[in-house]
Parts: sequence; C-alpha cells; structure tokens
Amino acid sequence: MPRLQDLPIIKPKAMQELGKFLILTGIFLVIFGLVFTFWHQIPLLGKLPGDISINKGGFHFYFPLVSCLIISVVLSLITNVIIRLLK
Repeated sequence: MPRLQDLPIIKPKAMQELGKFLILTGIFLVIFGLVFTFWHQIPLLGKLPGDISINKGGFHFYFPLVSCLIISVVLSLITNVIIRLLK
C-alpha cells in the first residue's frame, strides 16, 4: 500500500483547468442536445441553394454542402470566441 507522501499532489491550477474543461464540455453537450431537439425548426437549414439533392427512380442522394459550410463557420467563430474569453 502506498504511503501518503508517495501519492501525487494535484495542484490548484490543474484543478481550475479541469473545472473549466468540464464546464465547457457540459455547455457544449447542452447546446448539441438543443440543436438536435429543434433541428427541424431551424429555417432553411438543409434547403439552401448549393445543397445537393439527386432523385433517380428509387434512389435518393442528399448532401447539404452549403449548410455544412455555414455550420462549420458558425462553430469556428463560437470556438474562437470561447478560446479568447478563456485566455
């Protein structure tokens, strides 16, 4: 059994960083859950010009190219703002 002196000591700075990480992870999960819950109510998302939709016979192919680009830009902006606020 290890002695108390041999156990690693967790520094307060590391605990603060872990706390920030857990809070941000929780916020991200809540936002992600809300987006999935209300996805069908977001206007025009998935129906923008540039979204690819091919219907041939019994085959349907759909790729929301422009919608993916817009979501990517918005998430990049949000991520950059959060990173700048944490510094």
